[in-house]
This record gives sequence, structure tokens and C-alpha cells, in this order.
Amino acid sequence: NYLLGVGRADCTGPVAEIPLMGYANPDQVGGGLLMRLYSRAFIVADLDDSRRVVFVSADIGMVSQRLRLEVLKKLKSKYGELYRQDNVILSGTHTHSGPGGYFQYTLFWITSKGLIRPSLNAIVNGIVKSIDIAHQNMKSGRLFINRGTVENSQINRSPFSYLKNPASERSRYSSDTDKEMVMLKMVDGNGQELGLISWFAVHPVSMNNTNHLVNSDNVGYASYLFEQEKNKGMLPGEGSFVAAFASSNLGDVSPNTKGPFCVNTGESCNNPQSTCPVGGATTCMAMGPGNDMFDSTRIIGQNIYFKARELYENAFQEVTGPLSSAHQWVNMSDVSVELNPTHTVKTCKPALGHSFAAGTTDGVGAFNFTQGSVEGDPFWDEIRNQLLGEPSNETKACHKPKPILFSTGEMTWPHPWHPDIVDIQIAAIGSLAIVAVPGEFTTMSGRRLREAVKREFDSHGTPRMDVVIAGLCNVYTHYITTYEEYQAQRYEAASTIYGPHTLSAYIQLYRGLARAIATNTLQDLPRGPEPPVFNITTVTLVPPLTVDRVPPNKTFGDVLQEVRQHYRAREVVEVTFVGANPRNSAENATEHNFLTVERYASTSDSWHVVQNDASWNTRFYWTKGLLGRSNVTIEWHIPYGTELGVYRIQYFGHHKKKLSNNLTVFIPFEGASSAFEITAL
Repeated sequence: NYLLGVGRADCTGPVAEIPLMGYANPDQVGGGLLMRLYSRAFIVADLDDSRRVVFVSADIGMVSQRLRLEVLKKLKSKYGELYRQDNVILSGTHTHSGPGGYFQYTLFWITSKGLIRPSLNAIVNGIVKSIDIAHQNMKSGRLFINRGTVENSQINRSPFSYLKNPASERSRYSSDTDKEMVMLKMVDGNGQELGLISWFAVHPVSMNNTNHLVNSDNVGYASYLFEQEKNKGMLPGEGSFVAAFASSNLGDVSPNTKGPFCVNTGESCNNPQSTCPVGGATTCMAMGPGNDMFDSTRIIGQNIYFKARELYENAFQEVTGPLSSAHQWVNMSDVSVELNPTHTVKTCKPALGHSFAAGTTDGVGAFNFTQGSVEGDPFWDEIRNQLLGEPSNETKACHKPKPILFSTGEMTWPHPWHPDIVDIQIAAIGSLAIVAVPGEFTTMSGRRLREAVKREFDSHGTPRMDVVIAGLCNVYTHYITTYEEYQAQRYEAASTIYGPHTLSAYIQLYRGLARAIATNTLQDLPRGPEPPVFNITTVTLVPPLTVDRVPPNKTFGDVLQEVRQHYRAREVVEVTFVGANPRNSAENATEHNFLTVERYASTSDSWHVVQNDASWNTRFYWTKGLLGRSNVTIEWHIPYGTELGVYRIQYFGHHKKKLSNNLTVFIPFEGASSAFEITAL
């Protein structure tokens, strides 16, 4: 038995004009909302409350160092020494459709347009709030673990790299992806269901880099389905049951199961270079199982959800035993790895290889300086001059055979481009060891790490540990391939920033943590060098918020394009309003809903909310016009089985207004469509 607490809080942030984090495509900026992003927190404590472990999975691209440091600072001021570096794991689901701009290292500023405070604050506050809710709702309960195979939901997107691994090693596995889902189920002392954490390795890139709607992708949809099922009669984002679908060793794993095709000719481009005869690498794109990206997100999310539900219903193996957690900071640019008694190798200063710029078949081509207005901007000009600096001979030699594109470890203007100081962390909950890794381990890298940690526990008298990898934790360091995969220098290898021996270094380091937990010598673990916090005021190319304006004779919330009078299930209701910048709302309302779908109840002569902006079936689009004008279009894709009757759609916003004395205020407003009827025929 343990004390358990679960919590969920909104961490969506601004849904407009902020670059989305993941594909490194500067054109991919937010323009609306498909599903809200949430932070989901789980606290496990001993019954005597002497030890605690916190696991957070947030619907964001990855956890950045800046984000983690700010969250821990807030937790310290609230709870003292209760929640610390060692016992709090922060993991990102790796959705590629969440707002960016929450990084302190310069490389990530390029495609995020700098450090964007409203974006960072929304995530920090959401994570802290989810932990607060879990903290306030601790009760005694039990944990159960189960594991099973998820089919038809992944492919390896760098199979030619995977094949570089030794045949003897590959022959031990039936697939070039990890199909296993590990699930932790939580119930309280009275048998009431609290929530679950599922770990499964797949990239949440069912939504591709043409998408502009903020959303949590396939794993977020799985959370949505599970929480909707358990929180009966509640709107999305409400209800006490919390279902997290967390990331794992997803480095080379794509949900786009049809594989890569040339978008112009339709032929396969599953070759070592992922190139097409016409258009080269930029036209080679992987396709999901659905008709479009929304459909693919739904199908993959549903597959994951169905498996999770089955595992959840059959989770009878109880997790018991002590809690412990180990954390170290390590300078990853300078680790000596003893491969065997006679052979020692080293990691390198961070650098990205040429293939990094090629992107992957899930999202081709990264940095493109021709786009956006970067001319004559001193910040970018200085960066461009920095880019022309040549990597040192030492770094070139260290990273071989990687041809270096950006020697980020030698670039320090205006701040370092990549982290040197990295978090390594393991939390043990009885027989479950959660290995929190700072990036994207490939399938085989993850297998080697799990095996090494398990072996370390075994050899120090803690046999039969369930070892699970939690991905994208604590600080982002791109990819971690095996030494053999590194030789092929595809995208994942070019993005293994600390060189060919990165994985060996991590294995050595995580074995050290496992040993300390197993032998109860945590007090002897050195803390390691503390990461820097750069003094950054907001540096951003995101356009400033201007005063919102309306067309002549119109006011905010007026309908420009009205709904039809009658609809049937599976049709799309669409209405367009005179709108205002949604960023106004992000900064002026905590639990802001941009829209509701409401059903009329004649008995009480009132409207009841049946869907909100977190619902999968609603879409909120914002279109910026000229001179401060903008439109909002709301779609409701009427699901099969919707109750017949009379409905309306409401829109809620804030407009920025200048007062006479040069003060600006944000004024809330709303708009409503006409009533419409959903009929059977």
C-alpha cells in the first residue's frame, strides 16, 4: 500500500502566432485549437510519508532545462524539501503540435522565435498546478502493473540504421520497434479508480507539419478517450480520473504506418537516403493509416487506447516495496567511458550533423533561413556570422564519422547553443524502475539501457525489476542512437549530439544510479555540476499584441457566416465570427474556453454545454486580417450517435483596447450562432 494522488491541469498556453515545437518548421505557427494540452501528475508516497516520487507527463514536445528549473523553484517555495531534483520526474509526451519558445539554449530559439514568456509560464503553471491537485488529494491505495503488445501502430523510420546493429542482437527481438506497452494502474483503498500511466514508444507525429491547430496528437487522443470513458458525464478536462500516455524510447519510431512515399509520384522512398527521383528528400513523406492527419491521429490514438483499456482491466500484478529516487547532473560533453578494462573512450562537445537539416520522413527539412523576415535583424545576422565559424579539429575528430553542420558546443552567442549539463534520474516504486532519459533513445538504444539497468539491479540483490524508460525528461538533448546506428548518420544519428559514445556513457551513468538505489548508497552519489540559468529577458520575434479592430458597423462576436438550420450526424457545423487575437485570452483567463457547443433543454428553457474547445470534435480556427482585424471560425464535426435536438455554438474571446491615457485593457466578449437542429433524416 501507498499514499497516492493524481492531478490534471491545463498547460495549453497561447494558441496563436507562437511557433509549434517539434518539426523545426518556422512556418508552422499556431492558428487555433483542436484539443487542449494538459499536465498530468502522479504522486506515490510511503504510508508513513517518509519518501515520495512524483511523475508528471505533460502534453508538450519535451521538457526543457529552463522549464524544469522554474518548476522546481516554484515547488521549493511552496513545499520546501518535499519535492526535489531527485524525486520529481517531468516527462513530455512529444506532441509536435504544442507551442514552443520555452528554451534557454540558443539553438531552440531559431525555430521557436526566441524565449516566449507566456508560453513558458503556461507550462510551468500547468505542471505546478497538476502537482498541487495531486498533493491535495493524497489517499491510501494500491498500484498494479501490466504489460502487453500494441499492434499496427508503429514503424521504424530508420530501418537501415537499425540493420547496422549486430545480427546476433537483432535476432533476439521479433521487431525493429518496441511494441510493448507498460501500464501502471492506481486505485484507492476503497477500490475507487484514480488513474493510470502508460508508457509506449511512438512519435506523436500523426499530425504533420502542415497543421496549425494546437493539439496533443495520437497519445493525447488516447488520454482523452480513457478520461472521457472514466469521467462519465463530464466535459473533457474535467473529472477526477487521470490517464497519462507517456513517451518512451521513441527515437526511430513513427506512427505513419503506411511508410514513406514520394508525394509527387506516389512511389515508395524507403531507401537509405529517404530520397525521391524528383524533389529529393523534401518530397519523401511517411503516411499514416487514415485518409488525412486527423483520421490517422484518431486511428493510432484509438489503437493505443484499446490496448491500454484491456491491460487496465486485467492488471492484477500488484506493485509493492520501498520508494527511492536518484538524480545526478552530468557534464555530458566530457564523460570517460570504460568500454572494457583496456579501452576508454570519451563523449564530445555537442554538435549536429548535416543530416539533421534533412529532417525525417515524418517532417522533412528543418532550418530554412530564406523564410520569414530575417533580413537586417542584428540578432539573426550575428547568428549567421556565428554559423560560419568552423568546428575545431578536436570536435570534428571526436564526432567522426559525423560531418558537422552546427558545432553547437563551440557556439556561445548570445548564450550557449546546447546544454553540457544534463539530468540523469531513476525513480523506483517497489519493483518498478522508471528511467528518466533526457531525449529520444532509439528502439535498440532503449533496449540496451533497460537491459543494463535491470542487470545492475539483479547483480546487487534486487531481482525481477520492471524497468521502463520515460522519454523527453528534464532537459532536451535530441537523440541517442547506438554506436552502430551512429555510423549510418541518418537524422537520429546526426542528432546524437554528444558523439558516437553517447549511449555507452548513459548506460554507464544509469548503471551508477541503479547501483546506488539497489545498495542503498544514495547519500554517496555526487550531485554533479549545477546547470546554468541564463538571464534572459524575453527575446522574441513573435509579433507584439496590437489593438484589435472590427469591420464597419460590426462588433466583436458578431456572426459573419451563419450556421445552416438543419444538420445530420457526421456533418460539419461551421460558423464564423468577428474575432480577436486568442493570445489576449491566454494571458487573461486561467481556465479559458474559446467555445462551447450547447444543447437546448425545453423543459428548463435553458442551454447546456455538451462540448468545449478541448473536445476532439470541435475545431477553433483564428485567421489574422489586416489592421488588427481577425476572424474566428468554429467547426463542430457532429459525432455519430449525437442526441437529436436544438443546438448552438458560442464563442468567447478578449479584445485589446487602448484607453485615452495610453493604458491598454483586455475586454471579454462573446458571440453565439443561431440555433440549429440536428435531425435524423
